[in-house]
Amino acid sequence: MNTATSARQVLKLGLTGGIGSGKSTLARMLQSMGADVIDADAVSRATTASGGAAIAAIAHAFGQEFIDTDGALDRARMRALVFSQPEQRKVLESIVHPLVGQEIRQQALQATSSVLIFDVPLLVESPHWRVQLDRLLVVDCLPATQVRRVIQRSGWDLATIEAAMRNQCSREQRLAAADCVVFNEGEGLDNLQHLARALAKRFGL
Repeated sequence: MNTATSARQVLKLGLTGGIGSGKSTLARMLQSMGADVIDADAVSRATTASGGAAIAAIAHAFGQEFIDTDGALDRARMRALVFSQPEQRKVLESIVHPLVGQEIRQQALQATSSVLIFDVPLLVESPHWRVQLDRLLVVDCLPATQVRRVIQRSGWDLATIEAAMRNQCSREQRLAAADCVVFNEGEGLDNLQHLARALAKRFGL
């Protein structure tokens, strides 16, 4: 990742899971216990927010109609496009990913904890990630649970959720890639909090 973090014997932990799995909740729990967390999704959103580094290139590639009145990416319009035309996702990624990678490297240089967590939604789908990590932690739950949580959290309709799930790797692929699995079923946070404490102890936090 970089010589500064390597010299401090930092554990570089990749954290991923399907939509609605609870991976970001687990990341926040581990952060509260002392881990440094780099949220790739948040970094990506910042590049496509009003004034974000990717906005001009997105407007050029897709048209001004994909930029909302606040000057940010129109996420609903773009989501509909990339779900229906997967090749357009590659165009968007070619704009956003280099900017995200640059910011992630900068944040990694600033990390101070002995555990550095990379919270990456499409980690398994991105082969360059695995060689940069010491371990891969997957948060898992049943597909029906994913659907229920996303409806409750985001209000998406079933077709949109199913399209999002199809654009991620399968549950089986994630589990096959994992070094460690957290099974996050149920609606409350007590069990996940218990599992987070166990992980924190395991990783020396």
